[in-house]
Amino acid sequence: MKDTKFSDLLGKTLTGIVNNENKELIFKTNEGEIFKSYHDQNCCESVRIEDIEGDLDDLIGTPILQAEEVTNSEDTFGKIVFPDSFTWTFYKLATIKGYVTIRWLGESNGYYSESVSFIKL
Repeated sequence: MKDTKFSDLLGKTLTGIVNNENKELIFKTNEGEIFKSYHDQNCCESVRIEDIEGDLDDLIGTPILQAEEVTNSEDTFGKIVFPDSFTWTFYKLATIKGYVTIRWLGESNGYYSESVSFIKL
């Protein structure tokens, strides 16, 4: 396994995406590569896929034109609505068929990681 950047998906053609109970996503390419987006859980935090906007099938069969990762951990609502610490991670993907945004939410007491890992298997 090798840490990689999410943007490494640019130009790749996906043949499949597997969503394992909103805990990880597996991306398979037409070149036989396999990428994994996930979080190693610890005791006092929770990181999960909160929402997928768009149709994952739109990412299959044509080259990826956008592969962007954006994070935010600010209280944009002006009040505390989450635990002591939280991190939103957005993965934005696009092909000529459509756009998909995968939204992860990490919550903790502030002492544990809320980040999402992206690796090449």
